[in-house]
Amino acid sequence: MSLPELRIADWRPTKDTLHLYAQIVGKVRLATAPPRNHWWHVPLYLDVRGLTTGPLHHGDTTFDIAFDLVDHELVVRTGGGNTRAFPLTDGLSVADFDARLHAALAELGIDVAIREQPFGVPMKTPFREDTEHASWDRDAVERFHRALDWSSSVFEEFSGWFVGKTSPVQLFWHSFDLSLTRFSGRPGVAITSDAVNREAYTHELMLFGFWMGDEQTFPDASFYAFMSPEPAGWRDASIVGGEWTSIGLTVLPWETVRSARDPRALVLAFLQSAYEAAAGLAGWDVAAFASAWCPTAEQLQQLQSSASPDL
Repeated sequence: MSLPELRIADWRPTKDTLHLYAQIVGKVRLATAPPRNHWWHVPLYLDVRGLTTGPLHHGDTTFDIAFDLVDHELVVRTGGGNTRAFPLTDGLSVADFDARLHAALAELGIDVAIREQPFGVPMKTPFREDTEHASWDRDAVERFHRALDWSSSVFEEFSGWFVGKTSPVQLFWHSFDLSLTRFSGRPGVAITSDAVNREAYTHELMLFGFWMGDEQTFPDASFYAFMSPEPAGWRDASIVGGEWTSIGLTVLPWETVRSARDPRALVLAFLQSAYEAAAGLAGWDVAAFASAWCPTAEQLQQLQSSASPDL
């Protein structure tokens, strides 16, 4: 399988529009799902046709909301067999998307109030008033879906190498990144600036992800890894394929992965070498956290040898 190009400059208007759509759907999930630690009740998940909320509940009704990125539709389904859908097309503004989604939910008797304001993004216009973001490049969306699907499969494999507390592979709609988190079980650094980060970082963790890039951190789609709290010496660590950002993330650009002889081996080697470096510096018992499915030391060495990003 050849991996698609995903340069942010080629699809930024569509990416921003989809990001805002996802925030609206994510906020419906937030309003209908019981709270879980680290905000695990709010993300979206990959499925075979795009992104989904998974099962939600409103009164006696079970439902889900899905971005069908194959047929380019937003689909709401209930457990009773009722469905409402509308096309995702160029020209469908965030305001129109918001109105159509709430109308579909209302027709099914499951509408909920959400805070109609973007969260954690440069775009500040309330959803109901946003007529600016209305781009839908079908080819770019399909490339994005293929990249997410492939990346999710790599994260799922890597997740199985660890026996400690681990998050699902999930897409957080505030930052629009696919992520996987490992925990040591020790307390984290107390964060008092806001409720979101306070709950997210209650315990020491290592976070891995794939995101589309931004002007502040890294300018294009990349895999990333970081630990919180950051261990001393982390920014001096040697990570397979990794580049360093100014805020302590090591990143592996998507374009580097696409051009590698063995893209999957490169990403797995990047993730594992970042984990071994950070966990070692932080004093985690790496051997105790290794699952029965984790490659042996010899196999990991072979993985790194076959993962040269220059080949």
